[in-house]
Amino acid sequence: MKSQHGSLKLRRKEIMQSYAMIAFSVIGLALFVVYPLAWVIRFCLFSYTGVGEARFIGLDNFRRLFTTSFRYWQSVKNTFVFSIGKLLVEIPLALVLAYIVSSKLRGKKFFRTIYFMPGMLSVAVMGIIFYYLFGSYNGVVNEVLKMFGARRIAWFDSPVLAMIVLMITSIWQNFGINMLFFMTGLQSIPVDLYESASIDGANSTQRFFRITLPMLGPVMQMVVMNALLGSLKVTDLVLVMTNGKPNGSTEMMMSYIYKLFFATNAAGTANDWGYASVLIIVTAMILGAVTMMYLKMTKKGSEIY
Repeated sequence: MKSQHGSLKLRRKEIMQSYAMIAFSVIGLALFVVYPLAWVIRFCLFSYTGVGEARFIGLDNFRRLFTTSFRYWQSVKNTFVFSIGKLLVEIPLALVLAYIVSSKLRGKKFFRTIYFMPGMLSVAVMGIIFYYLFGSYNGVVNEVLKMFGARRIAWFDSPVLAMIVLMITSIWQNFGINMLFFMTGLQSIPVDLYESASIDGANSTQRFFRITLPMLGPVMQMVVMNALLGSLKVTDLVLVMTNGKPNGSTEMMMSYIYKLFFATNAAGTANDWGYASVLIIVTAMILGAVTMMYLKMTKKGSEIY
């Protein structure tokens, strides 16, 4: 009888410990996910500037989104142009550098550290650095162009050039961490595969495309998805460097929403929490749709046979 009582007491203790271990995760989920989500859904039906009483307006915010919200849809377009443009350079660059640094290269630890360092810097600091590098009057890049007899370029006055500068900054920030992910994947590839391919007469290029790339399928899927979602959610870099200028050509989805929540007279209107809540929901749906489409398209390529 005492043995049964002791066993039951031990079981209750284990159950309490289990609940205690997951309690913080559940509380964090409720405070930082469930409650903000419920708050956003509620304010979708209201007009509220953060001051005074919220006014119920029904579905007017949704109607406004699909009829008169040119600036938001422009920011959606800008975000996809930015994301796709930078990833076309960032991912191949990270992969090639990972392949080179993982080989028998002298000083590869030094290069790993140097390439990873930009990812450790604050986005605000990095944005300011690149803002002054590409400054129109006394920027370093323009000074170099002047030394070679070229004219100064107003980088941030041109929609195309301003977007290119943002891409360059973001690539410089993120390619290092992606390179480390690829290096981890490269280290998991059995050396026997390369040795067998070499015996069969395969050169380095053939080994790269026939062994390395297929074996990196799962890692590639994860790296590209994280990089894509991170690019689609870019905010702070835009706010520090261009603030959406010129004329909204570098405004991104999240920076536009941020301004509606926290910046007075931003994007041509005063703070509007209700409308911003609708934009959050639509943006989340866009990100979810992109994620599902990407995972479906890359499902076959992520499998190793």
